[in-house]
Amino acid sequence: MSNIYKILLCGARGFIGRQVAAALRAQGHEVVPAVRTATPGAGCVVDFARFTRAEDWRAALAGVDAVVNAVGVLRERATQPMQALHADAPIALFEACAAQGIRRVLHISALGIDASPSAYASTKRQAEEALWRLNRERRLKGTVLRPSIVFGPGGASTALLVHLAHWPVLPLPRAVKRCLVQPVAVQDLAQVCVRLLGLEQPPELVNAVGPQALSLGELLASLRQQLGRTPARTVTLPECLTQFSARVGDGLPWQPWGREALQLLQAPNVAAAQPFASLLGHPALPPDRLMEALQA
Repeated sequence: MSNIYKILLCGARGFIGRQVAAALRAQGHEVVPAVRTATPGAGCVVDFARFTRAEDWRAALAGVDAVVNAVGVLRERATQPMQALHADAPIALFEACAAQGIRRVLHISALGIDASPSAYASTKRQAEEALWRLNRERRLKGTVLRPSIVFGPGGASTALLVHLAHWPVLPLPRAVKRCLVQPVAVQDLAQVCVRLLGLEQPPELVNAVGPQALSLGELLASLRQQLGRTPARTVTLPECLTQFSARVGDGLPWQPWGREALQLLQAPNVAAAQPFASLLGHPALPPDRLMEALQA
């Protein structure tokens, strides 16, 4: 990338945001982290639960050349309402960018949300549609980046998958065993974010996927093999126990399993791999080497 930008990064303390920040800084860009609570040298304070009008973002965007939004939650909480975090605040942010002449916007969404009735998917779609509308009006040069399951250090889903891969007997919901995913290393995702911000005419949509689609059951088997373990015995959970486990998971906010995750598993999470690899400039890390992502 030849130009050096000042970039407002929303979600800078999150799993994906930390990797994006590191990749941007490695290329010489100035990263302004948008954070909920002030700490020395933390950047600017924004509140996605309350910044739902374009004017709320005016101060945060002063002097900024580009914006990356990596905010996302799987759990609805009083302090983190999905409608605000996934839709209202990003839409206000996009409108503010357009009003202030900041045309380079990268919005990290999620793959597999097109047909899902979940609150997570529907709120994510609202923000995507708003960004594409501003593109059509020639007010933004925005890109929606839709990753499949993202694997790497610090990821809650990664931690859960690695934990499960150690079990010699795996009781898995049928949806988990069958759901197709295309895992992508978080480092590859971050590098593509950097490349997209450097394009004069960026694509409107990029599906961020690894080179191979496989079921979550197959992914767990691959992770177990990478850990040097013998194949696990899998047991399919009855539907009643699946629903019960999801309700229990809703009460355990430190891990990603719950009813929202179960709904999202009803749709395949795959796409053509070549466009993402072309942007990356080399093949993405394959599933049988994903444990390397934890060491990078």
